[in-house]
Amino acid sequence: MSLMRLAYASEATFEAKPVEKGVEPNVARILMESRRNNAKDEIVGGLYYGDNRFFQYLEGDEEAVHKLYERISRDKRHRNVITLLEEPITARSFTNWSMKYVPLSSDVNRFLDNNGMEAFIPSEFNRNQCEEMIRLIRDSSQDGRVVSHDGVSRSRNRPDVIPGGIRIGLIVAALGLVGAMIYVSTML
Repeated sequence: MSLMRLAYASEATFEAKPVEKGVEPNVARILMESRRNNAKDEIVGGLYYGDNRFFQYLEGDEEAVHKLYERISRDKRHRNVITLLEEPITARSFTNWSMKYVPLSSDVNRFLDNNGMEAFIPSEFNRNQCEEMIRLIRDSSQDGRVVSHDGVSRSRNRPDVIPGGIRIGLIVAALGLVGAMIYVSTML
């Protein structure tokens, strides 16, 4: 059996729907199908979906990977499918994933920022960026959790580190502390 790896980029043909149970519903269906089919064909890899675009990395038997890629290329949920990497490998690097899904994360935002990108457009990745994205997916600490916050307008916004209610409480507490310090200083 000759092993190979393949990375591709595509655009989603569907309009993103509101996130249900942590993932966009169309992407959830793709993941369920991928995990079921890839396990049977011993294909491993990872998927990232953002800004209505896919980056997917596959490893497995050459014939099985090519068959899968042909199916993906014909899948009506994808358009503008572009091969980014395709080459033989001697061993798998995604040993435990029939299809790992990486949700939008600070790692991906940092990757985009480090590469001067305003949006997630994997079809424009050079080889080094592809390799970096593959490492990011493989090393993601998300453990395949199916969580996504997709949509162009939200994908590059920085998530609030402190939720609004807690932030307001901290501001009120800080103002109270400053007021107490002023009161104490007038008593001296």
